[in-house]
Amino acid sequence: MTRNHGIDGIHRTDQVTQRILEAAFNCVVRWGVAKTTMEDVARECHTSRATIYRYFPGGRDELVESVIAWQAGQFLAELYEVLHGSQSLQEILERLILFSSGYLRNLEVLNRLLATEPDAVIPKLTTEINLMASTVSGFLVPYLREFGVDDQVNIHEAADYLARMLFSFISSPGDLDLQDRTEVSNLVRVELLGGIAH
Repeated sequence: MTRNHGIDGIHRTDQVTQRILEAAFNCVVRWGVAKTTMEDVARECHTSRATIYRYFPGGRDELVESVIAWQAGQFLAELYEVLHGSQSLQEILERLILFSSGYLRNLEVLNRLLATEPDAVIPKLTTEINLMASTVSGFLVPYLREFGVDDQVNIHEAADYLARMLFSFISSPGDLDLQDRTEVSNLVRVELLGGIAH
């Protein structure tokens, strides 16, 4: 069966914005959120503060939020490639968990910021996680129809439930090894699909 599902809401940027975001990301990696200034970003980007403010009139706070949103957009773009070609709801949920848990584990910068500057990062990250959950929820709807959820109200509730449960397990796996395919397969079958079975 040919599918034409897509993930909407991926953050796209023009070349100048991309350069600024990359420079800001490098500064945050080097100094952290609290110590990164607009002057630092302008220096890293080889441009003026005025140019930075032209693209990010809200200043440093808007720029930091945009960096996190940009990183979230990159995650969604890579996730779409991983999910492309999935043949069942079980398979798509397994791929999503395996990819996402590995991706987040390798984000050393994010993990360091969460450990050292949680108050600066968590509110912005929460916003992006909610957006990603909403995006993934929409992506799951066609697969839920194939799974047998036909009612229009229930199908969107089921998609929302699955997306939020996915991100809950990924962010707080507890004793689960989300890189173990057998554990992930059992989790999907019992906890996730079992939660929407009727």
